[in-house]
Amino acid sequence: MSDMELWHNPRCSKSRAAKAALDEAGVEYTERRYLDEPPTADELDAVLTRIGAEPWDVARLNEPVAKELGLKDLERDRARWIEIMVANPVLLQRPIVLTGEAAVVARDDESVRKALDSQ
Repeated sequence: MSDMELWHNPRCSKSRAAKAALDEAGVEYTERRYLDEPPTADELDAVLTRIGAEPWDVARLNEPVAKELGLKDLERDRARWIEIMVANPVLLQRPIVLTGEAAVVARDDESVRKALDSQ
């Protein structure tokens, strides 16, 4: 088992690019298709802490479900947002790369490099 994990959505171009960069770098990692295997509230809370972000910082607010739930106007209560994101994992920005004690939302080459450098 690797110390690196990729929370991945293969239908997302940013996620596919991050996966390709990890493959090209030759690193071992565990791929987690988080839409099929959503994080628990505790897992998401821990990952957010590792990223140094709040749930609203990594929420996809343009998703239809975000609009249905009125997330843009929802009170910023960390536990409530985590609960919503666990129930609707499509709301998570992707991909997320976890390495050791760090984690990054790896939506660009610089973020992927940061993840690789922190392993």
